[in-house]
Amino acid sequence: MMQKFVIERDIHGASKLTDGELRDVSRKSAEALAAMGPNIQWLESFVAGDKVYCIYVAQNEELIREHARRVGLPANHIAPVHRVLDPSSAG
Repeated sequence: MMQKFVIERDIHGASKLTDGELRDVSRKSAEALAAMGPNIQWLESFVAGDKVYCIYVAQNEELIREHARRVGLPANHIAPVHRVLDPSSAG
């Protein structure tokens, strides 16, 4: 069963990375995901200061750690998503 996760990556200067640098990291990530098969998917990421927050769907946390190792990125904190809130949750 697939689970949604939030990954917090501490990357000094993340918000100062160029479009080209971000594209290179994204490409390397996509290549690793393709090699790992359908049990892990990258949905989106948010760059904020010295952190990158990524949303993934995976069978387990170990797949996320393996992906981080293959790409050479930190995965400082991995948290399973238990609930999703949005403006429609208010009423």
